[in-house]
Amino acid sequence: MTTTGISQQQRRLIIFILGLLSAVNPLSMDMYLPAFEQIAHALGTTVASLSFTVSSYFVGIGVGQIIYGPLLDRFGRKKPLYFGLSLYIVASIGSLFSHHLWHLLLWRFISAAGGCVASVMSMAMVRDLFEEKERARIFSFLMLVLGISPLLAPTVGSFAAMHIGWYGSFLILIFLVGMMMLLARWILPESHGGDLSVELTPSSIARDYGVVAREAPFLSYAVIGGASFASLFAFIAASPLLLFTFFKVSIYGYGLLFTALAAGYISGSQVSLWLLRRRSSKQVLRLAVRMQIGSTLLLLLLTALSWISLPIVFCLLFLMLLAVGCAAPNAAGLAIAPFAANAGRASALYSTVQILLGTMASLSIGFLDIKTIFPIACVFALPALIAELLLILREHCSS
Repeated sequence: MTTTGISQQQRRLIIFILGLLSAVNPLSMDMYLPAFEQIAHALGTTVASLSFTVSSYFVGIGVGQIIYGPLLDRFGRKKPLYFGLSLYIVASIGSLFSHHLWHLLLWRFISAAGGCVASVMSMAMVRDLFEEKERARIFSFLMLVLGISPLLAPTVGSFAAMHIGWYGSFLILIFLVGMMMLLARWILPESHGGDLSVELTPSSIARDYGVVAREAPFLSYAVIGGASFASLFAFIAASPLLLFTFFKVSIYGYGLLFTALAAGYISGSQVSLWLLRRRSSKQVLRLAVRMQIGSTLLLLLLTALSWISLPIVFCLLFLMLLAVGCAAPNAAGLAIAPFAANAGRASALYSTVQILLGTMASLSIGFLDIKTIFPIACVFALPALIAELLLILREHCSS
């Protein structure tokens, strides 16, 4: 099924709903961050230890996406979506009753394993409904809608933490995801009726993912996009430690700063749209990765020299996140372009590579003995360098 034959208004509404669904994971990761100090006190742990709950969410996304890929191809796009979002709501209720760090780690993992279906389904539906030349632009539009979540989530989370308590964010998320399920039910078409020939045994799933992974463009662009995106994951995990511990901001200040930095990420998607009018996706990806390297290496140098302040860190992180936001839609569009019938599995594997690399970056924040900003700057810079090296290798192999 394609959007041919439907009105522009209907097309925009479909893109908007797909953007909302793509925002489930960012909302879930960002909204409770301002309450980290409250959660740490309630659970008898530390802010640094709570960064593992971010990592457990990333791991849950990675595991869930591998499962949902073949489910979306076998049963269509919407039935797995309803199942996953229902699981998310149940696990979020469980998070409300957590009394220990390990309880929250478990429920966050299950929440992610359920909620991640939304982003995988959205990517697959873009592949179903839109022509190849439109996809990078559609992914950029999705990121604009998705950008509402990191812009609003910390502010909403700060308000909830101050006026409701640390559990307020989870109550809000339960309500929002429930509304998204209803919107998907009423508005989205079933873009893929399902294919009962898709096998769901572990061996067949592994074989099908192997077919996807052996497509050279997919694997290279998935790893490049995932490496670039890992800097964002590291930022999410490190932001409470960076802003609360090193710069002593308030809960309200954290929400404002995070919102402003998230605007950089969203601006990247719009910069990508502007550049795509003049350049190819490959050229835009190359420019974005190099901007990311420049900003992160400068942050690394300034922290090594102790020439650092909150305004300097803010400006460099803004540029880093803008570069990540510019690179992401182009890497995704280039990676899944070769696929049709198995777009669900390609979308799932792409997202899993992204999550795997991001999880490694976020886990390093919890494991490192961080006494200065320098180790955090290293974690931001390394993924960008890896993305650049892989991009050079990809271009060399293609020439």
